Amino acid sequence: MNVPSGSFWLKTKEKMEEEINILKHNLIPKHIKLSEEEKKQVLDHYNISVTQLPQITISDPAIKELKAQIGDVIKITRASPTANQTIFYRAVTHD
Repeated sequence: MNVPSGSFWLKTKEKMEEEINILKHNLIPKHIKLSEEEKKQVLDHYNISVTQLPQITISDPAIKELKAQIGDVIKITRASPTANQTIFYRAVTHD
């Protein structure tokens, strides 16, 4: 049995990652990177700083797809059986 070289598999994996948008998967909640103005409004509304938000790492696949940077704030909207939907905010941090 012939096994393709390692470079073949690496190229295939890279191509697959380019073609798959994880944010469109039905099990992934909606992720939105907030603008600087929206970020300021959220932080002011809750009277907190970015460092006080729960964290999400820059290596998270959804964060990679959004091309977010450290310090960005992500709004995550999840379906909820009791509240219809719930909103969470996360600060992008290093690994």
